[in-house]
Amino acid sequence: MTIQFTTDGSPGYRRLALWQDIVCDVFVGLDCKSDLGSAFHGSVTQAPLGKAVCSEVCSERQHVFRTPSRIARSDQDYVLVALGNRGDGGVVQDGRETVIHPGEFALYDTTRPYELKFKDTFSQTIFKVPREMLQRRLGGTERLTAITFGTDAPLERLAYDFIFKLCQSADRLAPSSAAALSEQAVDLLGMALSERLGGTSMPSSTHRSALLYRLKAHIRARLADPDLSLAETAAALGISPRYVNDLLADEDTSFQRHVLAERLAQCRRDLASPLLAHRHISEIAFAWGFNDVSHFGRVFREHFGMSPRDYRQSQLQH
Repeated sequence: MTIQFTTDGSPGYRRLALWQDIVCDVFVGLDCKSDLGSAFHGSVTQAPLGKAVCSEVCSERQHVFRTPSRIARSDQDYVLVALGNRGDGGVVQDGRETVIHPGEFALYDTTRPYELKFKDTFSQTIFKVPREMLQRRLGGTERLTAITFGTDAPLERLAYDFIFKLCQSADRLAPSSAAALSEQAVDLLGMALSERLGGTSMPSSTHRSALLYRLKAHIRARLADPDLSLAETAAALGISPRYVNDLLADEDTSFQRHVLAERLAQCRRDLASPLLAHRHISEIAFAWGFNDVSHFGRVFREHFGMSPRDYRQSQLQH
């Protein structure tokens, strides 16, 4: 990511004031304090990633506050995922306090007060996600803030590595790729968080949201398998087939309709891709779990108003 701001080159007496200005602009309206005075240094980089934003913050010891008055003057509605790179950082929110060490991450929500504590030089990668992106997958965030993730659990480690490496490449990605990858990053983050939530007592609505997310993740991972079935999916999640359909009924669909819609969406994406123009339509259909080309053509037309061939031609002509 390209450097957007650094205190280097500024007069010592101006550095902390400039840092206060840039932190408020780049992030979500914060108050910063440091006792370093003219010895203070800091830099911020930033790049968009679909609906999310990737930033890297490198700075000296400081105490950062998101206050009720700041929140009242702001319409920012984000969850920030802070990934530790160098040094330690404390997070205080929702009655909890944790410390982010290198290789770990924690969340904080801009709609409620929080504090960040840095006792020494540090660098963190910040993945700023619209709160609704995470709520769609998990429900509320109140039980997720100021908790350290990424130490031992494999999914948490994968989420850290994926988001960190993705943010390093954010400014070099095409917008369409960036949007798709940001959704995948939040998918993986949601999976890691829901696994952790699965070990705690949750309100029934939050538990149901987490279970619905796991159900969708299981289906998405097995879309290419033509033998994907309601019975197998229910067994994998440890619930009944009836409960699978009950969960999906919250979104006015069923297991069969959801699987069909997901497969059609993947086929539509591949048919529109110039990189896959050499592949036969039947190959694309079979790759996403369809086993009857005529059936695929019929349901594709019903959903999208034209045949797969006509859709491909209309997209590749642009």
